[in-house]
Amino acid sequence: MTDRLIIDWPAWTTSPAGSYVLGWEQEQLDRVVSNIFGYHALQLGLPQLDALRENRMPCRGLVLDAASAASAPYSIPGAPGHALENGAEPLRGAPGIPETSGTRAAGTTEARFPAATGAPPLYAPAGRSTVWCDYLDLPFEAQSVDLIVMPHTLEFTSDPHRLLREAERVLMPEGQLLIVGFNSLSLWGARHSAGKLTGHPFLPARQDLIAFTRLKDWIKLLGFELERGRFGCYRPPLATDQWLGRYGFMEAAGDRWWPIFGAIYMVTAIKRVRGMRLVGPLKVKKPVLAASLKPAATTPSPTRNKDT
Repeated sequence: MTDRLIIDWPAWTTSPAGSYVLGWEQEQLDRVVSNIFGYHALQLGLPQLDALRENRMPCRGLVLDAASAASAPYSIPGAPGHALENGAEPLRGAPGIPETSGTRAAGTTEARFPAATGAPPLYAPAGRSTVWCDYLDLPFEAQSVDLIVMPHTLEFTSDPHRLLREAERVLMPEGQLLIVGFNSLSLWGARHSAGKLTGHPFLPARQDLIAFTRLKDWIKLLGFELERGRFGCYRPPLATDQWLGRYGFMEAAGDRWWPIFGAIYMVTAIKRVRGMRLVGPLKVKKPVLAASLKPAATTPSPTRNKDT
């Protein structure tokens, strides 16, 4: 693991701690996205994790920005010396690779990142479209996507609240948003905060970790309804497989006794849109006049006979 102030995702995911975290996240995402239906699904960032692997939507895409590949050297598939494997699709916009579907989507930028030997190849999963763009200006129409998965994306963007607004814009009504992030209220978050003070962070996050309670406030302000939340990875922040394996018993114990202190949280939110309800044509009723009071008719009293 590197000692730089910002840890690169590829270097961290190959570490024991990174493999442990990504394994839990992949298992949870496979279970959740398999029950979400629609037509369009997007994964924003973290190509090392196939968040849409078990999803059955016909149109699934991987959206990457410059930071996704500039944070560490990648081997570009399709470039000289790199062969595609298992039907993987080359990344559109990568240097030396022709476009796979004609014209690049509006708003995308061409990626020019150096290929380096020894780095893990960056493949687009088979059957996926890959778009290079700016996360804060997604090149998709409003209300056109059924599912967006953001695995640790908010922790790497310069404006996480604006990214959430972009996700709300492109999601269809009743569309779902899945957010995965590091929990600041955990042993992992505490070690990361202490490590940043000494210049040796433990987690690969460019921005401060977003607390789960703060994230809930953000998504509620944008009109989302929190459907479910899940915490996981209760083992201590250790750097070796041997020590992580010794604390395997903490998974079941943490899930029961201190669930909110897991190292990772996963939030599922649904976009709610309030609309009008048709009740039929408006019928104008004539006002009913209140009955007016009238004086009762009086009969003259008979006059008495003066003679009597």
